[in-house]
Amino acid sequence: MGYVQPKKNLGQHFLKDEGIARRIAESLTGVGYNTVLEIGPGMGVLTTFLMQRGFPDFRVIEIDNESVHFLQANFPELKNIIRGDFLSLDIDSEFTEKIGIIGNFPYNISTQILFKVLKHREKVVEVAGMLQKEVAERICAGPGSRTYGIMSVLLQAFYTTEYLFTVSEHVFSPPPKVKSGVIRLIRNDVENLDCDEALFFRVVKSCFNQRRKTLRNSVRAAFELKRDDYHEFGNRPEQLSVDQFVELTRWIDENRIISE
Repeated sequence: MGYVQPKKNLGQHFLKDEGIARRIAESLTGVGYNTVLEIGPGMGVLTTFLMQRGFPDFRVIEIDNESVHFLQANFPELKNIIRGDFLSLDIDSEFTEKIGIIGNFPYNISTQILFKVLKHREKVVEVAGMLQKEVAERICAGPGSRTYGIMSVLLQAFYTTEYLFTVSEHVFSPPPKVKSGVIRLIRNDVENLDCDEALFFRVVKSCFNQRRKTLRNSVRAAFELKRDDYHEFGNRPEQLSVDQFVELTRWIDENRIISE
């Protein structure tokens, strides 16, 4: 393909290794959905391999006008280019069926992208993406790990997370200062948590915002309680599994004092 090069580099890190791009594109299982959305295709290195996979409904969303023009010039067969910001996209209006999401996610908004996925978890059944290695590891970390935290618990409550492989900074132009990691999230069979979900989110965030403290101290700093005898209160938040956080949430719900 005779690429029309963009006029300038807009501060993005473009993936230039086609072997890595192919591996990322192949990370999506394609199970349970027909629609795939690529976030931030840029110069289309990942797009090329995604189009080869022949998804029935393949779309991209790109915020940069210059990149949109580049895609239009070099991928005339790509009919579904959404101009705009994924974080502002109305997923429920744009998609009527379940979808898979993929992309070389911008480091500065990768966490926001995944929290938006979490909000629309009934529609987004799979995610494969490349993001900063430390963030990727944090998402996939298990209890007991020093990197296990808020994102680990909240995402793993509704998705099976898997760290697939590490990507060197040298396969980008220009190279970033950190390595990247490719992960995959597959929606699990949990429809609703066995607790107040809004309270669950609040409990998890409250505990990890003071992760050096025991649960007793972090919970009591966030909630006024009738009792102080929860059996896990001597542990730190990184020691609790998703199920244990659900159990803690139920206990707090039963024993908190709610001011009128």
